[in-house]
Amino acid sequence: MKNTQYSQNKPDLTAEQQNQITAAAQILRKGGTVAFPTETVYGLGADVTNPHAINKIYQIKQRPTDHPLIVHISDISHLHYWAQAIPDSAWQLANHFWPGPLTLILQRSSRIPDSVTGGQDTVGLRIPAHPVALTLLDSLGPEKALVAPSANRFGRISPTTAAHVREELGAAADMILDGGACEVGLESTIISFHDQLPKLLRPGGIAVSALESVLDRPIMLAHNTSQTIRTSGSLPAHYAPATPLKIYSTKYLWDRTLALAAQGSRVLVMTWSDISQSQPSDQSIQHFSMPADPITYGQQLYAKLRQFDQAAFDYMIIEAPPDHPSWLAIRDRLQRASYNPFDNKQN
Repeated sequence: MKNTQYSQNKPDLTAEQQNQITAAAQILRKGGTVAFPTETVYGLGADVTNPHAINKIYQIKQRPTDHPLIVHISDISHLHYWAQAIPDSAWQLANHFWPGPLTLILQRSSRIPDSVTGGQDTVGLRIPAHPVALTLLDSLGPEKALVAPSANRFGRISPTTAAHVREELGAAADMILDGGACEVGLESTIISFHDQLPKLLRPGGIAVSALESVLDRPIMLAHNTSQTIRTSGSLPAHYAPATPLKIYSTKYLWDRTLALAAQGSRVLVMTWSDISQSQPSDQSIQHFSMPADPITYGQQLYAKLRQFDQAAFDYMIIEAPPDHPSWLAIRDRLQRASYNPFDNKQN
């Protein structure tokens, strides 16, 4: 049974979009790069079989070459072409959640080059749930796939609109396909089957509880200190704005904000709970209320961080999300966005 959660109510592609996808496929076949939409974030794509094109991705993103790239395919029937020794539980998840925001770490086939995996014997694979992405992948054929990390400079805020990609990369990509705002807004959930047992390497657009329900077994949570497989988005500092970002609990939020404002700093405060009535009246402080549910919060997070990053604040103060499994991916992204090895203790 294929996942339909992220493909329902999608409009048919227009003739103009079809023509743009045809042009994009030509660029990719010639070794170029194309930014394209997925349901998670916009990706910067290149032909997985073209070493020169893969190298362009690393150069454009200024990404370390030992940091692996996720490979996007168009159909579950292609999985055997790019991976081998696939466990039954991986097939279960793929059949249930693809197309969708789930990446599976599997033993790579000989068709995956070292430059994609950072020299590891594993590869991350997924099928995106976006009509533009799927049509683009289909047009390339079953013996082609796209490496596609997020279409931004390495470590920065992921783009969720085509405008974000243009702001971030300018003309560095050979083409940008516009598919509107991303439906999920956060990167995919990454599950590793490196040792045959499912392990969560990165929380994302699919909740761990949903995965466990399908497998009828618990999924282990990997800790960065013990994680042996390098994956996208696994570094302590990632998804970060240029403006310093700090996370505080509701209890300490306004005290810390007032202290920064008293030092002459312009501060943006972003909250999810209903504490707006207690905010101080200070012209150097701007308050923005985010949605109180994690799905909508995740859809808006990167766009808001990018917007406020361009507004000349000295600090962004973020109210710590609830300590609940449904907020796990958001907590992960904010912790990485706020990471400072010299000051990483948040109240």
